[in-house]
Amino acid sequence: MAKSERVYYSIGEVAEMFKVSTSLIRFWEKEFDVLKPHKNKKGNRLFTARDVKNLHIIYNLVKVKGYTLQGAREAIKADFEGLDRNITLLQTLGNMHKMLQELDSELAARAVETVVQKKRPSSK
Repeated sequence: MAKSERVYYSIGEVAEMFKVSTSLIRFWEKEFDVLKPHKNKKGNRLFTARDVKNLHIIYNLVKVKGYTLQGAREAIKADFEGLDRNITLLQTLGNMHKMLQELDSELAARAVETVVQKKRPSSK
């Protein structure tokens, strides 16, 4: 059965994904038009997968590449589709890297297991 995507993420969950404070997420919401989280009756922000992807774009521009807020807004306005495509590629590569690391760990564990089995004296 395929893993289903969650529909909404809380601001705390989103902040944890990016290792930033919830106040920074709220600040970016005010600064960037592409962020439009839903709000429930209590006023809690509910972020969709699309919001999270847009936060990836903002995070990458501001925190990784060092853009100013104005520079990031201009970059998003000038080439949102290109930035979106690049973030998708980065996420895919990150997922592949994680999968390869897990596979490497599993293969290393199996190799150790095989060596240990070969060193055991056989009982007859």
